[in-house]
Amino acid sequence: MASLFHFKHILSVLLLLPLIISSISTDEKVKTFIFRIYEESKPAIFPSHTNWYASSFTSSSKILHIYDTVFHGFSASLTKSEADSISRNNPSSVLAVFEDQRRELHTTRSPQFIGLRNQHGLWAESDYGSDIIIGVFDTGIWPERRSFSDLNLSPVPSRWKGVCQSGVQFTSNSCNRKIIGARFFANGHEAGFGGAGGPGYVNTSVEFRSPRDADGHGTHTASTAAGRYAFKASMSGYASGIAKGVAPKARIAVYKVCWKNSGCYDSDILAAFDSAVNDGVDVISISIGGGDGVSSPYYLDPIAIGSYGAVSKGVFVSSSAGNDGPTGMSVTNVAPWITSVGAGTIDRNFPADVLLGNGKKLNGVSLYAGKPLDGKMYPLVYPGKSGLLSASLCMENSLDPALIEGKIVVCDRGSNARVAKGLVVRKAGGIGMILANGVSNGEGLVGDAHIIPACAVGFDEGDLVKAYIASSKLATATIVFRGTVIGIKPAPIVASFSGRGPSGLTPEILKPDLIAPGVNILAAWTDAVGPTGLESDTRKSEFNILSGTSMAAPHVSGAAALLKSAHPNWTPSMIRSAMMTSARNNDNRFQPVTDESTGKSSTPFDFGSGHLNLDLAMDPGLVYDITNADYVNFLCSIGYDPKTIQVITKAVANCATTRKSQPGNLNYPSISAIFSSSGEGVTTKSFIRTVTNVGAVNSVYRPKIESPRGVKISVKPTKLVFTETVKKLSFAVFVTMDSHNMVMDDSGGLYGYLSWVDGKHVVRSPIVVSQINPL
Repeated sequence: MASLFHFKHILSVLLLLPLIISSISTDEKVKTFIFRIYEESKPAIFPSHTNWYASSFTSSSKILHIYDTVFHGFSASLTKSEADSISRNNPSSVLAVFEDQRRELHTTRSPQFIGLRNQHGLWAESDYGSDIIIGVFDTGIWPERRSFSDLNLSPVPSRWKGVCQSGVQFTSNSCNRKIIGARFFANGHEAGFGGAGGPGYVNTSVEFRSPRDADGHGTHTASTAAGRYAFKASMSGYASGIAKGVAPKARIAVYKVCWKNSGCYDSDILAAFDSAVNDGVDVISISIGGGDGVSSPYYLDPIAIGSYGAVSKGVFVSSSAGNDGPTGMSVTNVAPWITSVGAGTIDRNFPADVLLGNGKKLNGVSLYAGKPLDGKMYPLVYPGKSGLLSASLCMENSLDPALIEGKIVVCDRGSNARVAKGLVVRKAGGIGMILANGVSNGEGLVGDAHIIPACAVGFDEGDLVKAYIASSKLATATIVFRGTVIGIKPAPIVASFSGRGPSGLTPEILKPDLIAPGVNILAAWTDAVGPTGLESDTRKSEFNILSGTSMAAPHVSGAAALLKSAHPNWTPSMIRSAMMTSARNNDNRFQPVTDESTGKSSTPFDFGSGHLNLDLAMDPGLVYDITNADYVNFLCSIGYDPKTIQVITKAVANCATTRKSQPGNLNYPSISAIFSSSGEGVTTKSFIRTVTNVGAVNSVYRPKIESPRGVKISVKPTKLVFTETVKKLSFAVFVTMDSHNMVMDDSGGLYGYLSWVDGKHVVRSPIVVSQINPL
C-alpha cells in the first residue's frame, strides 16, 4: 500500500508539473528571440530543419520565422528562461541567441544631380536596368502611383521566383511588370514586442495587414530608386517637373518590414533578407537602423548578418548611414560589406523669408502651400521665455492660448515632430510658426509641408529672432514663401543630420562610404496619410518631399542597379568601388564640399569618398574587389573567434591557419590609418591593396599623392602596368606620421588622397589619419 501511495503521489506531482512550470513561466515577459543554428548539426531523422526546430527546440506554435538562405535558424516567442534553456541544452547546435530589437526608419531633380542626363550615359539605352530587380525593405508601397506604371516594360525576368502576397486592400493584381513582387512580414511585430496591443496586434485603424503602404516612407524610397517617369509632378506646386527614379526601368520587389507608428523588428527584417535573396533580387535597399546612432557588434546585428548573406550571394546592399549627425561617430550600418550612404543637398531649395518688425530679413525654408500671410505683420512671441522647456518646444498642451492667439510663435526644434509643433500652435490659436534650430542642428534646414504658415530657420537666425523678441514689447513678423528655386550654390552640402564617422565598431574601415542626395527629395507618396503624416492632415498628395539618409540610400540602390545592368559580372564590392573612387569632393562652385552644420569644409568622416557621380562610376578604370574569404580574414583580424564568425558567415572559419592580417588591410577603396596618441616621433603604418583593371586592356597607372601636413604618404610600386594577361596588381601604401609636426583638425583627423591616374581615369581613395588613446 505504501508503495502504491508513493507512486500515486509522484504521479500527481508529475501531472501537475506542466502547470507549475506554466505558472512560473507566465511571471516572465514573453519576447521574441532569434536563434542562429548550425545547420549541419540537424539529425538525419528529421526531414527538414522546420521539423527539427519544432520537435527539438520549441513548439511550432511559438516559432515566428524559419531562416534558411542568408541565415540558418529561427525566431520564436519565448521567455528568457525558455530561450536560455534551449541554448544551454543544445550547445553544439545553437551558435547564438539574441533578443529581437526594434529599428527605426531613417527618415525630382536629384537623378540629374548625381550625374545622370536624359539620353546620355546610363539613361541612353532604352532598356537599361530592366533586367535588374531592386528589393526595397520599408513600409510597403502604394501601387497605383504613376511612378509604378509598367507601360512598355518588357516581361518580368524569367529568373524571378518571388510572389505577390495578398492582404488588406492588396491583391495579386496590385503587382505588374514594374512591381513584380510584394511580401509583408508581421510575425515579429505581432508577437507583441513593445506593442501596445499585445500578441497578434496590428492597429488596423492606421495600418494595412498587407504590402500596402500606410506610412508613405516605403512608397517614397521605392520610387526614388526606380520610379518611372511621371510628368507634371509636384508637391502642392513645389518641385514641379518630371519625377523619375534613378533606375526607371528597374523592377521593384517590395518587402514590408516596418509598420506605421511601431517601427521595424529584427526578426522580420532577417526574414525579408532570407526571402529576397531566395526570390532573386539583385540589389537590396534598406533605409533602416538603430535610432540612437549606436551600432551593435556585427554578430548581434541582423541587418549586418542578413546583408552579409546577401552580399556573399552577389546581392548589392545599400543602407542609410543614420540621421544622428552632426555628432562624430554617429554613423550606423557600418559593416564593411554594406554600402553606407550619408545625405547631401541638391541644387534646389524652397526658400521662405522671415521679415521682422525691426526691418531685418532672415532666410528660412518651407513647403507650406496654404493661404499666404500676404505681407501682414503679426505679433511675435517665444513661449520659451516662461522658462518651461515643453513650451519652448511647443509640445502638446504646453501653450497658453491667452499668450498665443493671433500671433506668430517661435518654437524650438526637438522632441516632437516638426510639423506637429505647428498643429500645437494652431490648437492654441496661433497664426504661424517660426521653427528654430538648436545648436546641434546648426544651420541645417529641411522643408516641411506645414499645416499653418511656418518656416524653419537656422540656429543663428533663431537666436536673432529671440533676441528681437526680448528687446521689444511689440515684436512683429511675417513670413513670405518664395516657392521653388533651382541652381542653388553651393551644392552639394553635407546635411547636418547625416551620420558621421568614424565607425564606432571598426574605425579601420572608413564610414560612411559616400553621400547622395537626401535633402528635400520629391518622390511618390501614399494616399493613406497627408504629406505631414499627421492624423489631422487630410490632404492627398501623389508626391511628397522628404529628407533623411533614408532618401540618400535608394539613390545609391538605383545607381547600383544601373551599374549591375551595364556590368553583369561585377561583384557588389566592385560596384561600390566604382562609386567610391569616382565620387566628387567639390561642389558646383568647384570648391570643397562644405558641412551644413558648421559652414566649414567637410571631411571624409562626413562624406566618406565623396558625392555619388554615376557618369564616372560607369567607367572607373580600376576597382577594389573583396571576396568572402577576405571578409572572413577581416573578422578574424578584429578578434572574432570561429564560432562568432560562423554566426555571420555560416562558414566555419579557422583563424589559426589564416594569415594574420590587420583590419585596415581589407581591400577597401579607402584607407583609415590609426596611430596611438601616446606615440612619439616618427611612426609608419603599411597597407596592402589590390586593384582589378576593368578599363582598357593595356593600361599604365601612376600614383598622385596628396599628403596632409605632418604626414608622409608613399606607395610601392610607383607604376601599375596592366596587359591582356595581367588583370590584377597589388601595391603597398605607407603612411608615416611625425607626432612632432602633426596637428589634428577639429574633426579628429587629417586627410589625404591616393589617386591612380592613366590619363583618362582618376581612381581616387581618401586616406584618413587619426589617433586613439591606447587601452
